[in-house]
Amino acid sequence: MLKNKTVLVGVTGSIAAYKAAELVSLLIKQHAEVHVIMTENATKFISPITFETLSNNKCPVDTFDRNFQYNVEHISLAKKADVCIIAPATANVIAKLANGIADDMLTTTVLACRCPKIVAPAMNTAMYENPVTQRNLKELELFGWEVMATASGRLACGDVGSGKCPEPSRMLEAVVNTISHQKDMKGLKVLVTAGATRESLDPVRFITNHSTGKMGYAIAAAAAARGAEVTLVSAKSELAPPAYVNVVDVVNTQQMFDAVTSRSADCDIIIKAAAVSDYRPAAYSDEKVKKKDGDMSIALERTPDILKYLGEHRAEGQFLCGFSMETQNMLENSRKKLEKKNLDMIAANNLKQAGAGFGTDTNVLTLITADSVKELPLVSKREAADMLLDEILLRRGK
Repeated sequence: MLKNKTVLVGVTGSIAAYKAAELVSLLIKQHAEVHVIMTENATKFISPITFETLSNNKCPVDTFDRNFQYNVEHISLAKKADVCIIAPATANVIAKLANGIADDMLTTTVLACRCPKIVAPAMNTAMYENPVTQRNLKELELFGWEVMATASGRLACGDVGSGKCPEPSRMLEAVVNTISHQKDMKGLKVLVTAGATRESLDPVRFITNHSTGKMGYAIAAAAAARGAEVTLVSAKSELAPPAYVNVVDVVNTQQMFDAVTSRSADCDIIIKAAAVSDYRPAAYSDEKVKKKDGDMSIALERTPDILKYLGEHRAEGQFLCGFSMETQNMLENSRKKLEKKNLDMIAANNLKQAGAGFGTDTNVLTLITADSVKELPLVSKREAADMLLDEILLRRGK
């Protein structure tokens, strides 16, 4: 996701400096070029050698270090960076950045940066909540910085509260959201469904399916990274909610139907990636629930058809995309669904194909419209999400 992107990571004197090492590792795995600059105090917590080993780039600390190639190093790094993230950021460095103080290699370089900037605060709760620190963070926001929310929990000093440095995975999300893609969906409202609905049979048992929500979550994250305002209506999933996305949690199909239909009129694009249960127990009665020879037979009824409703009540200019999971006759069955439910596109896959379907980190989609069939290669679900969005934007423009 970050191939050919350069990320500048600033590390300051916090016990949370160890999280920066994991962040650099995660960035490298996303194929970014990473450069790390440390304050002198940061070196008391973690060695520059750690970052040099991870990034394969020199980690400068001293503004006046003579051991470098002949250029003005802090200016060259500032020009090269696509994004700058200060992680962790102490109250002291935040104060310097908010007031334009440049008295070391890190603050001097950041002051010269024209790229997007992110700050991940890390400090004691009292320091974080101090009005001066809060003012400085608001100042950074006014200057265009993204200020990440801190986590809450037990701090290194033993206190419990806010001020914990965000987890490396969250910091990675912030970087990806900022530079992974051009903002070609800015101004669009996108609604995505994901996960597996559950229909309770009794207080213990329920009807569900094998969906993990990975595809829907990937689509929501990809749309947000492209600048869209995204709402994710999520049924059961063990995945962490994607950043920059408004998540609406539901359990059963009726709740998902209500959540989607109450929001659908205002959306430009709706993508139903959730695997909903087609049936639910009929309203309880002695006639519908009977015990025979120790076995329970339960009368079932159809759940609301979300896609059919959306197709019948679509707003002008709205783009509707559904998903089709098939084990045979994929194209034929998917085309029938496309026509019957008045959709613009079906993203279909064969559950018997290796690397596709539920629970995997990859997918093999076939994008079907009224006049075309486009087969996508085996790729990660995030890559598949971007390919799907590319095709939707192309179709909307016709």
